[in-house]
Amino acid sequence: MSSQGTNIGHISRRAGSSLIFLFLFVGTILTLFPIYMGLLNSVKTQSEMLTSILSFPTDFQFVNYSSAFIKINFMKSLWNTIQIAVVGLVGIIVFGSLAGYKLSRTKGKLSAFIFGLFIFSTLIPFHSIMITLVKVTRELHIQGSIYGLGLIYIGLGVSLAIFLYHGFVKSIPRDLDEAAVIDGCGEFKLFFTVIFPLLLPVTATIAILNLLWMWNDFLLPLLILTDSDHYTLLLSTNMLFGEYSNDWSNILASLVLAMLPIITFYLFLQKYILGGIADGAVKG
Repeated sequence: MSSQGTNIGHISRRAGSSLIFLFLFVGTILTLFPIYMGLLNSVKTQSEMLTSILSFPTDFQFVNYSSAFIKINFMKSLWNTIQIAVVGLVGIIVFGSLAGYKLSRTKGKLSAFIFGLFIFSTLIPFHSIMITLVKVTRELHIQGSIYGLGLIYIGLGVSLAIFLYHGFVKSIPRDLDEAAVIDGCGEFKLFFTVIFPLLLPVTATIAILNLLWMWNDFLLPLLILTDSDHYTLLLSTNMLFGEYSNDWSNILASLVLAMLPIITFYLFLQKYILGGIADGAVKG
């Protein structure tokens, strides 16, 4: 009986593993198929793509990329996107880490209440506040500003960063704080020289998640940026959509160009994502 039970358990585990593998395989196909289709049709002519979207190109049209590069003013749009992402990332990391550390180290009802407010704000859908947000940007005279958009990203993204930092700081012994204070460190010196270097794993996670969000965001830049000279890569690509016809070959080539920098960045730092999220959430 024990031998049969062992065999049944072994078969059950193998069946479970096979089922999990099947789900992962199907998920991978569903995720990669749109990217494959974009790459495939970005090197076709407009007529060939419209007549046979799934077929392999008869003649690779790499000229689509050079044409798209010029039409969306790629270098200018890329620089705009980088500026917005840098402003947003720096603000989210600095304010999020400082607030997460202070709230984690400060015990009391007020600290817990403030932390709860930040967590609650992550549950508010963006679409419910976007009209008010546009009105506020007009009143503050930052609508149309690249750096104004970066400030908005800081406000929208700092709550999740505080949550992750708050949990991660709990894994750092308080003895380090006390030893640094004895050595004469002030609060800011203590944080930036002792605590922040220990937060690098979760900082990498926060940087990747927010960079992916800001780089791929379309709606918020569309609402805030009014001058085409300030457009991000996705907004510049959107200009290729016509009222009566769309140049799909150039549109797909533009989208491929837009996603290459962020995919490259993600591939280099992907190992920090799951680890940082787990450390920030579980330890919290």
